Amino acid sequence: MPTTLRRLLALARPYRLRLLGAVALTLVQAGIWLAVPLGLKNLLDAVFQQADGGQLNAIAAGLVGLFLVQSLLGFAGGYLLEWSGERVVTDLRQRLYRHLVNLDLGFFSEQRTGDLTSRLTNDVASVRSAVTSALVELVVQTVTLVGSVALMVSLNPRLSVAVFAVVPLAALLARFAGGRVRKLSRQVQDALAGATAVAEEALVAIRVVKAFGRETYEADRYTGETERVFGIARHALVLTNAFWTLVGLVFLLALVSIFWFGGREVLAGRLTAGALVAFIFYAFNIARGVGGLSRLYTTFASASGASGRLFELLDTEPAVQDAPGAPMLAAPVYGAVTFGDVTFAYDDERKVLDGVTFAAQPGETVALVGPSGAGKSTLLALLPRFYDVDAGTITVDGFDVRSVTQHSLRAAMATVAQDVQLFATTVRENIRYGRLDATDAEVEEAARSANADAFIRALPGGYDAEVGERGVRLSGGERQRLAIARALLRDAPILLLDEATSALDATSERLVQDALDRLMQGRTTFVVAHRLATVVRADRIVVLDHGRIVETGTHAELVAQGGLYAELAALQFHTPSADLGLPETVPPSAS
Repeated sequence: MPTTLRRLLALARPYRLRLLGAVALTLVQAGIWLAVPLGLKNLLDAVFQQADGGQLNAIAAGLVGLFLVQSLLGFAGGYLLEWSGERVVTDLRQRLYRHLVNLDLGFFSEQRTGDLTSRLTNDVASVRSAVTSALVELVVQTVTLVGSVALMVSLNPRLSVAVFAVVPLAALLARFAGGRVRKLSRQVQDALAGATAVAEEALVAIRVVKAFGRETYEADRYTGETERVFGIARHALVLTNAFWTLVGLVFLLALVSIFWFGGREVLAGRLTAGALVAFIFYAFNIARGVGGLSRLYTTFASASGASGRLFELLDTEPAVQDAPGAPMLAAPVYGAVTFGDVTFAYDDERKVLDGVTFAAQPGETVALVGPSGAGKSTLLALLPRFYDVDAGTITVDGFDVRSVTQHSLRAAMATVAQDVQLFATTVRENIRYGRLDATDAEVEEAARSANADAFIRALPGGYDAEVGERGVRLSGGERQRLAIARALLRDAPILLLDEATSALDATSERLVQDALDRLMQGRTTFVVAHRLATVVRADRIVVLDHGRIVETGTHAELVAQGGLYAELAALQFHTPSADLGLPETVPPSAS
């Protein structure tokens, strides 16, 4: 058995008792079904040869009883089987999703969200039957097949030859078709994932789609992807149906041979009419059994193709992992952060950071400025270990971030980014995401500190108002203030602000900046900003260019140096470098 298939069947192991119960019940069903042709044989012989009405009535009543028992067993076995199937699928989805969310950011930067969604839905559903109903049916069909062969041989060994000649041919056909179906199934799942990714990208960016009038273009893209899925699926359907048709035709020809040869045996007195009918029933059982096993083979082959994609994902190890036995970051966390000769690259082509060294004292505000691509946001991503440094060290309170657990490290940090990520739930639950055990009063206090309480209460439903997917029902400034409220509720000693006030109008920026000022009090804060008006009051400004620190100092010191920062400040404030000092009032917009 292929390794993938063994792993697939292992998913059902926790529910083996229920599955064994289903197997036992269905085996009893199969035994009853095997006894039915013998009952029919006796019934017909009682009529045509013995003319015994009492025996006829008894046999008929017995058959009715058998069918009632078989129906009850079928209900119980079917329930156990379906329950196990749904449980296995649920467990697999949960296991897959839990594994996904624990993978590092580098993994997600290389994957399409739609492809991952497809694996969680389509691929998981495609393996459901293989680990439950198909597994039980495999046992039942095998028992039925073996039992029918044994009883057939006992009735008439000579007549059995016609059926036995067909079985090897069916097995060869199954082996050929199964390999092809497995490959096509993998291709179907890959193509379906591509179609799902195209749809999800367009739906997430629906405003852009409509703004550029690309509805027809996106619909055509999706049509092209789904037609590709259909084309591959059609090849699989042609193959599987051609296979089943050939197997069925061979067995029908075998049945014709049985009818002809069996009829001659009855005419010669070597076989009763009842025995011939029973023999034909067993021949049908064998035909159904071989056909069923052939379909199961293609089912397992198809599931093997889909499950290969799932196990590839489950076998992916996070690039960022806790060290064995890593302790939690010692509490309380004071927020002393040091970057020591840090070097990092997303790939082998170009270093994003090269020998970056600086330190932030507890409660200090450090601004990171510089041209686009200088490495500012990358520094913020390295601090909570979204990625690991290639060389150098980053410490928090003297502890190397790689030596402590990721959970405890990130618990000491709160983030407010330019692209605020909100969930399609209520305002209250979005703020509570910062600290899941927070009370309603604490949530509302955080909102007040973030200058968000007034607009929240003005919403239909207030704190229980739904914000829509990604917060689409709120303005940019409102989303930012919810993000600040979330960070306030987290109450972490280290704060990471990545372009938190960009792209806001003057009124929203004032409200957001006022909320940020309260959030930053008493916390070690790292601020990434292209708009220098938001960082002039920082305790220290670190200027980056091409991954290296080129200047460090306060706003006034850097302006006086006349370097890169002074040039950037002169461009943004529209003021000659010599006239730039530390302004008492900072313009709300400096772009």
